[in-house]
Amino acid sequence: MIISDEVLKVSGLSEKQLLLEIVILLFQQEKISLGKASEIISMNQIKLQKLLAERGICVHYDVAELQEDILHLRAKGWL
Repeated sequence: MIISDEVLKVSGLSEKQLLLEIVILLFQQEKISLGKASEIISMNQIKLQKLLAERGICVHYDVAELQEDILHLRAKGWL
């Protein structure tokens, strides 16, 4: 993802920090799942959950996400 230098300068954030903020916002708005959020920012889901908890952001988790996690665990051979 390419973020313009002007946007970075105005935000006062690094490209990585700004991407994290965008991903968290999309997660809060239920536009992306926890799994997709962690994938986009290359962060372990547990670490991302801790970060969300520190910010007081509720981790929404539904049946579809459970099924997605089960498929992922099976693909890894962990289930």
